[in-house]
Amino acid sequence: MEEHNSKPIVRVAAGIIRNEFGQIYLTQRLEGQDFAQSLEFPGGKVEADETPEEALKRELEEEVGIVTLSAFPYEHFSFDYPNKIIEFFFYLVEEWAGEPFGREGQEGFWIEQSSLEEGQFPPANTDLIRKLKSDICCR
Repeated sequence: MEEHNSKPIVRVAAGIIRNEFGQIYLTQRLEGQDFAQSLEFPGGKVEADETPEEALKRELEEEVGIVTLSAFPYEHFSFDYPNKIIEFFFYLVEEWAGEPFGREGQEGFWIEQSSLEEGQFPPANTDLIRKLKSDICCR
């Protein structure tokens, strides 16, 4: 974890898991976490010895029980929270093995990409949700 202006920088890799129907798999943050009950894209912290893509694959297996077969960089940005800066690496995951489920006890479900609402996510995700809604591809 790096320091920047005395705030720690946390690197996070997350997957936008999208099925052949254009639905995205989301999980709900657990009680006791920042932004509890908010929706989130599965993922987690990038360890010091990992690339963001390695962290993504590890986190998706740990958190939602899938093996990532391919992941493409979708968005990379930093967000300044009062007590830390989070550097996000979002990947589009459209090929995986297994069926995602909340492996850590969190709720998980599929939602239409067009039904994403930025107010249901932590503040850092607002622009990402807007981009996803404007990027709905013709399937």
